[in-house]
Amino acid sequence: MIGGFEAAQGSRRLKGFQPSRAHVNTLIAAAGSDITARARYLVRNNGYALNAAESWTGNAVGTGIKPSSLIADKDLKTRVQQLWLAWTDESDAEALTDFYGQQRRAAREVFIAGEVFFRLRPRRPEDGLSVPLQLQMLPSEMLPLTRTEILPGGNVIRQGIEFDRIGRRVAYHFLRRHPGDLTDPGLAGETVRVPAAEIIHVIDPVESGQLRGVSRLAPAVVKLFLLDQYDDAELERKKIAAMYAMFVTSPAPADVIDVVPADDGSGDRIVEVQPGQVVPLEPGEQIQTSAPADVGGSYEPFEYRTLLQISAATGVPYAYLSNDMLKANYSNSRMALLEFRRRVEAWQHSVMVHQMCRVVWQRWLDVAVLSGALDIPGYERQRATFIACSWLPPKWDWVDPLKDTKAEIEQIGAGLKSRTQALAERGYDAEQVDAEIAADRDRERRLGLTFGSDPSPLLLPSPTP
Repeated sequence: MIGGFEAAQGSRRLKGFQPSRAHVNTLIAAAGSDITARARYLVRNNGYALNAAESWTGNAVGTGIKPSSLIADKDLKTRVQQLWLAWTDESDAEALTDFYGQQRRAAREVFIAGEVFFRLRPRRPEDGLSVPLQLQMLPSEMLPLTRTEILPGGNVIRQGIEFDRIGRRVAYHFLRRHPGDLTDPGLAGETVRVPAAEIIHVIDPVESGQLRGVSRLAPAVVKLFLLDQYDDAELERKKIAAMYAMFVTSPAPADVIDVVPADDGSGDRIVEVQPGQVVPLEPGEQIQTSAPADVGGSYEPFEYRTLLQISAATGVPYAYLSNDMLKANYSNSRMALLEFRRRVEAWQHSVMVHQMCRVVWQRWLDVAVLSGALDIPGYERQRATFIACSWLPPKWDWVDPLKDTKAEIEQIGAGLKSRTQALAERGYDAEQVDAEIAADRDRERRLGLTFGSDPSPLLLPSPTP
């Protein structure tokens, strides 16, 4: 039949192209654990996969996505920010890092496994924390994908997540121990029901209705693994070729060239070859030098093209994935960075800030007020006002910072953006920066110091005629 959509026709070229029509949840339930295991293996053993994960994590979180409270009362805002800063060092239930380190670990886990969980852990006053709250990180393997059943009360468990009759998440059924951790003496397979209010589920769903995450490495797993095997085979071929200097062909069955036994006691015999040595041969014998086959000039283009495909699959620029800066110049580097950073900014806002940072900030402020760590009159009545907060991601570093700084100064001077916006884009709070500048200038006046006596004309307003 002529017409219609060629993509739906059963022509010779598409005869074997019959993809599954199953929902993404069905596919993840069947293959999710294998994908995660393979992604973790590649990150542990493949340099390109590791570089992609670290590059994504460093750009998505860096030193941390930090809050700037929107409380109007400056004194109260200062107290809130100072208490938050003290608590960030205590947030990790494992005491391995701070809250911004937990953000980094979360971004890395979402890249590798597609999701990660955090349990909000209330603490006792005698634990000595500035605010009695901590976060415990739980990897995706702790929530079994195969746990699907209907409960007596009408609730449904789907892939370890319990839903009520109208589809709200009410609980998570976690394993008490990691299924692959043989060093944990806990009972294998034993689960515990944790209310959904105590769990933060960080996930970047790719399809509507998706419940569990999929590794960002999933589209690149096959190529990464096969490319790694190809590189290993090529390296081994080169090593073997370099080990053989020559071969002796002889019609005689006996040893006609001086042969010595190997030192390792294996019984093998070797021919000792020295520089400038003249080896007498018996009649009929020949010496052939090793001439191994070479891939020629195809190796580098093949590697480059394959890494470009892996770069497209992971969303990480080629230079970040491979650490190959030879093909980079200012123009194409900036173009790649702009596209990459658009994706990262979208992920920062829709995933990390919305799912993790915002939830932690609100719970932390509630606990701080309830525990008496903060005294905020009228907090319950005006909670929405007090929890309002802006989240500032780390600033981007550009290829040519001087050009970008000049352009930014001109935009501020032309009224196209504000200093507050410019500072927020750099990861700083405008009020805090202004207070620091004022304090620095006051200290300079008191000490008789003078800096910037010859300021750049770019920073000064144009004289009026």
